[in-house]
Amino acid sequence: MELPEKMFGVVLNGHGGPDQLEFRTDLPMPKTGPKDVLIRVEAAAVNNTDINTRIGWYSKGDQDAEDAGWSGQALNFPRIQGADVCGTIVDVGEGVDKGRIGKRVLIEPCLQEANGTQLETPWYFGSECDGGFSEYTVVADCHAHSINSSLTSIELASFPCSYSTAENMLTRANVSKGDRVLVTGASGGVGSAALQLAKARGAKVLAVTSPSKAEDLMALGADQVLDRSSSYLDGLGANSIDVVIDLVAGDKWPSLLDLLCPGGRYAVAGAIGGPIVALDVRTLYLKDLSFFGCTVLESKVFGNLVRLIEDGKIRPLVAETFSLKDISKAQKSFEEKSHIGKIVLDVGQ
Repeated sequence: MELPEKMFGVVLNGHGGPDQLEFRTDLPMPKTGPKDVLIRVEAAAVNNTDINTRIGWYSKGDQDAEDAGWSGQALNFPRIQGADVCGTIVDVGEGVDKGRIGKRVLIEPCLQEANGTQLETPWYFGSECDGGFSEYTVVADCHAHSINSSLTSIELASFPCSYSTAENMLTRANVSKGDRVLVTGASGGVGSAALQLAKARGAKVLAVTSPSKAEDLMALGADQVLDRSSSYLDGLGANSIDVVIDLVAGDKWPSLLDLLCPGGRYAVAGAIGGPIVALDVRTLYLKDLSFFGCTVLESKVFGNLVRLIEDGKIRPLVAETFSLKDISKAQKSFEEKSHIGKIVLDVGQ
C-alpha cells in the first residue's frame, strides 16, 4: 500500500493538564528501522500510566524534574503517548519477514528492544518512545504479537497493558490453583484483569471495590466482594489470604499485610490510593512474607496472554469508546472511576 507523508495523532507537549494534549494532522510518519514494523493503529486504550506521565506523577519531586518519566528519567516532548495498541502491520524494516505485512497485532508495552538493539533499561511504549495515540506507530518486530481472534480491534486494545500487568503480578507471586487471592482496585483495568486471570489459574478471588460495582464483579467471577471502605480484617480475619494483588496502596495498606498468612506473597503495580505507606517491618519478617514490585514483564507473560485471548479464556471489558480527537474527554471519564474495565480510543475512525 502507498503510505502517506503525514499522519494524524495526539501529542503531549509537556507535563500538566489535558490542555497539554494536542490533536494534529501534520505529524511526520514514523521511520521504520532495522528489526522494526510499521503499524496502522486501529484502537488504543487509556491507562493510568498515560495520565501519570502527563501530570508528572512518577517524579518524587517537582513534576518537571529529571525523574518525571515512567522509567525515572526526564520525558522528551512532544511525545505521542498510548501503550495499549491493536493494529495491522503495513510495512517492515530490514531483517523482518515481509510475510508479516497484513497481520493484526497487539503491541507488548514493556519494551526490551528498540532502534534495532537490546535496551539496557526497559522502555514503556508511549513514554520513552512514541506510542499508539496516532494513525501509525513503529515498534520492534519482537514486541508486535500476531493475534488470531474474532474480537474487534477495540476489544483487543483493552488487553495489552492491563492484562499483561495483571498476568505479570500473578506470575511473580506464583498464583496457583487453590490460592486465596485478594485483589484491590478490582473494578479497574488491571484489577478486573487480575480477577479473570487468577480465576483462570484456579484461585479463589476476593475483590475489593465500591458497593455499586459488586454485582458486576461477582458476574465476572469473583468469589467474594469486599466494600473498599470497610475493614478488611473485620470482614476476613487475620492470616486469611495467600496472595495480595495490590493496585491501591494508601492508608489501608498495613491491613493488607495483616490479612496475609505466614509465607504469604504481596505483589504491587500501582498506588492510586497514595504511594506513601506505613510498614511495620516486624510483620514482614515475622510472617516470612515475600514482596514483589512488578513493572518489567517476565519474558513469557505477553505470549501467555495472547494464547489466553485466542483460547477465549478471558474476555474484554470495554466500558466506553471515544474518538482519538476526544482524548481529553476519555481521560476525564477515566479519572472519574465510575467504569469497570477499559476506556478505548477508536483511532481507525
